Amino acid sequence: MLIEALIGLLIFMLGILALIGMQAIAMQYTIDAKYRSEASFLANQIIGVMWVDRANLNSYDTTSGAGTTQRATWISSVTETLPGATGGNVPTISISGRQATVNVIWQRPGESAPSQHSAIAQINDPS
Repeated sequence: MLIEALIGLLIFMLGILALIGMQAIAMQYTIDAKYRSEASFLANQIIGVMWVDRANLNSYDTTSGAGTTQRATWISSVTETLPGATGGNVPTISISGRQATVNVIWQRPGESAPSQHSAIAQINDPS
């Protein structure tokens, strides 16, 4: 009877450990989803700004030296919002004709590889 109680206790403890492990994985996925949704929001935010300021579209390109105040503010917002969005993981905007490609890169603490969200928008003249 004592052996049966110990085996029952062992099975119960293994179940509790499995629940704790599942909870840790669920938290990790929730945090990852939060960062992905923030990256998507930030990319769409700068695309919206570019839509409003179509006349100066090329000044949002991060490969060009001079940029707009909105671009600098947006990059600052990205680096403040997402972890590891500095150094080699800075966000980029490339303009090709009327097409804008926004890449938001971040790296969660403890992760070996960075994550990336890309958004492509065709920004045409209103005519």
